[in-house]
Amino acid sequence: MTIAEVRVSPNNTGKPNIGNVELAEALNRTLPFTATEDNRPVLQCVLFKAGEGKLELVSADGFRLAVQTIDFDGEGQALIVRDDLLGIANALRRARRVNLSFEASGESLDGTKLIIDTEAIRYSFVSADGTFPDYEKLIPNEAKTVVHFDTVEAGKAISSLKVLADSKSYPIDITLDNGMIILSSPDDKGEAVIPADIEGEVNKVRLDGKYLADALKACSGMVDLKLTDGKSPVLFQVDGYLLVTMPMLTNAEKPQAEPKAEPAPAEETEVAEAIAEAEAIAEAEAIAEAEAEPAEEKPKRKRLSKPRSRSVAVRGKK
Repeated sequence: MTIAEVRVSPNNTGKPNIGNVELAEALNRTLPFTATEDNRPVLQCVLFKAGEGKLELVSADGFRLAVQTIDFDGEGQALIVRDDLLGIANALRRARRVNLSFEASGESLDGTKLIIDTEAIRYSFVSADGTFPDYEKLIPNEAKTVVHFDTVEAGKAISSLKVLADSKSYPIDITLDNGMIILSSPDDKGEAVIPADIEGEVNKVRLDGKYLADALKACSGMVDLKLTDGKSPVLFQVDGYLLVTMPMLTNAEKPQAEPKAEPAPAEETEVAEAIAEAEAIAEAEAIAEAEAEPAEEKPKRKRLSKPRSRSVAVRGKK
């Protein structure tokens, strides 16, 4: 349960310390990447972290991490539930001036409130309990391939591939090679090629189609994609905005099962000798039994032919 306080005044005064459009855009770039599951309440929040002349808005859902950085003079930290922030971005776009600050909440000794003042409205959000993960460790700090491309063209290509998908989940293979980004479906139903500026080695990664579309929508315009390999997180970067997306593993990257050990030639020889010895003993017993009772004519015992498939079955057990 969270508490939000809204005060409306025709003469609310405040010195602006952050751009209204910048803050609104930061919310639009972070809110979509919060978790929806109730069992992870901390990830259902957006982290506001101010210090060293910067304000960071951070969100994560377990598979993606979004970080928007804005110039800001102040210090403080608050964890605000996503549902409390819905609709605030649209209101901020219509505001003429915005002041953002942090205050003690009075709910607890270390409680904090996030205060957003406009010329008409004061928004007060109580920080949620919990500790946000150490997100800085999740941001890749090196890349073997860097790509600069247009998100609009890439978005059109993804839409064309989505039409060919059999379900809502549609993985997309991204191949970076020779000044081109090749987007293709794993089942070879479709392929799209867009030009790009590529630095580094040839690389390939598979991403969830929806995750990729969400990333391009959040970045908009020209974006840099940084990639280490097909198993490492993918980093999208533009204008103080970072979006980390986890890749999908392909069959080539999944751990392969160890092949069953075949019996050694020596083991095969031992098995064959054991079978031959057993058959020889059975034949000798039959001859001795026939010589011990010569007077009585007994029906001849049909000898079992040596089964070829028997040795194969034994090797399989080995």
